[in-house]
This record gives sequence, structure tokens and C-alpha cells, in this order.
Amino acid sequence: MARVIVLGAGTGGMAGAYEIREILDKEHQVTVINNREDFQFVPSNPWIAVGWRERSEISFPIRPYLEKKGIEFIASAAVKLDAENSVIQLADGSEQAYDYLVICTGPKLNFAAVEGAGPHGGFTQSVCTLDHSEACYENVKELIAEPGPVIVGAMPGASCFGPAYEYAFTIEAELRKRKIRDRIPMTYVTSEPYIGHLGLGGVGDSKSMLESELRNHHIKWITNARVTKVEQHTMYVDELDDMGNLKRQHELPFKHSMMLPAFAGVDPIAAVEGLVNPKGFVLIDEFQRNPKFQNIYGAGVCVAIPPVEDTPVPTGTPKTGYMIESMMTAIAHNLLADIEGKGEANHRGTWSAICLADMGDTGAAFVAIPQIPPRNVAWFKKGKWVHLAKIAFEKYFIRKMKTGSSEPVYEKYTLKALGINRLKEED
Repeated sequence: MARVIVLGAGTGGMAGAYEIREILDKEHQVTVINNREDFQFVPSNPWIAVGWRERSEISFPIRPYLEKKGIEFIASAAVKLDAENSVIQLADGSEQAYDYLVICTGPKLNFAAVEGAGPHGGFTQSVCTLDHSEACYENVKELIAEPGPVIVGAMPGASCFGPAYEYAFTIEAELRKRKIRDRIPMTYVTSEPYIGHLGLGGVGDSKSMLESELRNHHIKWITNARVTKVEQHTMYVDELDDMGNLKRQHELPFKHSMMLPAFAGVDPIAAVEGLVNPKGFVLIDEFQRNPKFQNIYGAGVCVAIPPVEDTPVPTGTPKTGYMIESMMTAIAHNLLADIEGKGEANHRGTWSAICLADMGDTGAAFVAIPQIPPRNVAWFKKGKWVHLAKIAFEKYFIRKMKTGSSEPVYEKYTLKALGINRLKEED
């Protein structure tokens, strides 16, 4: 009998555990370890942050749904990974041994990289977690009661830009609904070299389309922005030119600011020599397996992917839900080969990106195949239909997580929404 531990129960870990459980014989044990009892649908966090959703709508207890499928669940944070001996130490004092480990912890939110950043002890808000998004909403209420300038964007080293654009347009729509938008100047501040870069070198017409949307919504922007410090109601920004030289320095006033941080590897994983890169992200081969520790796999935001290109202000490469889902599918099949000897461990996750991004009362969708240019497909569209498709997808995904389905929901639903039957790397 083999014991497989899935570390993390987010979008990848939860869905991946169902898939691994279904594909392996019942004699093998599948265990999920997560630092909290509840599942949270992270793509809905921008809606939480403006009061368009409540916690109960996008979160539910993990245990009953996993246990119903024969998956053991442990709610405790990992504090140390002994990869040499295949043991995880947990905050509850227990030690959990494994034969195979699947790391899908998500990232450490590196607010400490910029003085004064972050919702705990800092002056900026976040939509990276449900707790952060609820705190952000409280700050939005203060903004509504006493209007003032708003800054939205991404810090140096950030790799996840979609939610920043989503939040900018979503809060702008909320302020319009409340008829106070005319009293609130907005600025989009981003480490991207240009609007619509997205950490991907742009996708299709993303630059011109997102610039047009920002302009039409009266949102100014600063790109190549290196935020150096945040104080209460003031953000200090160095704007660089395309050669990385200082172009201008800004002291931007704000009443409310939501800035996505840079990511790093979570501490107990980042401490393992040979498992991670210098930033703490899990090193993987083409089969999602760590080259040094062959019984450890990684998927999602916690894995190491090189930047698409050098930029004046560092930017990382995003990992979209579709990519994460395909990584977990590859891991499930490779575990089957490793554990039960059914074929070779030769399944690969996709390096393509698909995204549905809400923009308040419209939305934008993009497809990048492969994710890193040059591409076979680079497609970017916007419209009300994307807004509606994301609302429907939210309900669809949460329902599937509760039913314990192992079907690839991102591939099935997102591609259907885009009018695509199936994606292959060679398409």
C-alpha cells in the first residue's frame, strides 16, 4: 500500500485529490493536509472585496466532502518537510509519513518585500485570500463613507496580474453604482512594462484593449512602476523607462489601495535544499516531478516557472486555473504509473493559459497557446458574456468540488464558454 499526501486544498489540491483517489486502486491511501478547515474559491475574492459575495457563497467545509470520497483530511499547517525521510511535521505536533507527496500549497504572500505593504501592519489591501478580501471590503466601506483617491495594481516581482485588473474595474463599477465615482480619482500602478502585459508578454490585443478600458473608465496608469514604500495615505513609486533607468518619482495619495504582492515559496517547503529555486518555488521536470526527490510532485502557483522575458521592473509568470488543473491530471496519471506500474510516468501538464476575467459589468477572456511566446494561438476578447460566464463558472466549480467530481472542470467549462471543444498543445 502507498500513501499519497496532497499538501494544500486549494483549486489544484482539492480537485487533484479527487482525481488521484479515483485513478488509484482503493488499497492506496490518499490524504489531504491543509492549513484550514474550509475550501475557498479564490477567483471570487475580488467580488468579496466589494461586497458582491459573502463567505458562505464561495467557501465550504472540506472534511465531509473529502471523507465521503474515501480521502483522509487533516486540518493543520505544515511546519517542516523532511524530504530525505519522507515525513511532514505539522503544527498540531504530529508527523505524517508519505510514499508520495504532491505539493500544491500556493504561494507565500511576500508583503515584506515593500515597506508598509499588506493588510496586516501595512497600509494596502489584498484579494489574495478570503480573509484579506473581507478586510478589504471593510476598507471599501470607509472609502464609500469618505471618498478619496484609489490606487490598484501590483508590486515589483508580482506574477498574478489578472485579479488586479479585475479588482480595478469591479470597484470602479461599484463606485459608479453608488454614484460617487466622480469624487474618486483612480490610478492603476503596475510593475508590468505596459498595460496588458499580464506577466505573459501580452496576449493578442491585450495592450490596446485594456488601455482602452482603463481610459474609458477614467483610470490613469503608471507602468514600469517600482513601489518603494507605502505610508498611511501615501504610496512612493519609482517609474522606470524601458532601459530600467529612473524616469520619474511619484508620491501618490490614496484613501484606499489594493496592491497584489510578489509571491515566494511557503517557508517549510522553501527551507528544503534541492527541492526549490532561490525564491522557494518547487523545481519540477516535465512530468511535474522534483528532479532530486523523485517521490515529490508539484503543481500550481508553488512551482518554479521562469519569467516570460526580462522587464525593467521584475515580473513573474502567472499560473492559471486551466494550467493548474492539467498539472494535477498529469500528476494523477504519473502516480498511477509509479505506484501501480501501469505504463510510464510520461504525462505532462499544459503550458497554455486560459482565463476568464471579470471587469465589473463586462469581462475579458484570453487564450495563450503556449503560454510563453512565440505562440500558436494568442486570443483576447471582451464582452458582457465573459462577466456572465465567470458567474456561471463560479457556481459550476463549487458544485463540482462538493460532488467530488474528478472531471477537468476548467477544460470542460471554460473552453465551452469560449466556443472551443478541446485544446491541445499542437493546436
